[in-house]
Amino acid sequence: MSLRALPLIGIVLILYNLIVFGGSMFGATTAPGGDEGILRQVLFTIPMLSNPDGWSFSWGDLLTLILFVLLFIEILKATYTSTTAMVDHGLSMLVFIICLIEFLMVKEAQTSVFFFITVAAIIDVIAGYTIGIRVARRDIGFGGMGE
Repeated sequence: MSLRALPLIGIVLILYNLIVFGGSMFGATTAPGGDEGILRQVLFTIPMLSNPDGWSFSWGDLLTLILFVLLFIEILKATYTSTTAMVDHGLSMLVFIICLIEFLMVKEAQTSVFFFITVAAIIDVIAGYTIGIRVARRDIGFGGMGE
């Protein structure tokens, strides 16, 4: 199996679980507010002219940024038609199912950041199948010239 078949959204899912369940490995401490406190813990602050306190960047922000970049790459991967792409689509569906179950059943996953991970996983699944079908239709030549 090729590395291209692995869904990248799964990386963010793993990172989220590492930060929330093993936050001390990343220097995160449990702040008031429980798990949301870990995600809100500031990694760095950039001074801004309009804000004397500066712009703060947290663990949750980092995960969301990584999520956006990997979702973009996943959508690009969906434009390839091969057996590897079909495996990737299937594994992406598995990542979405894991996200959905974790979001519904695990208290620590009931955060806005995890909700965005779950939404990105379903977008990956839907985009993967629809773009894959569209590209395959174009490659095979179905549908006529005007479509």
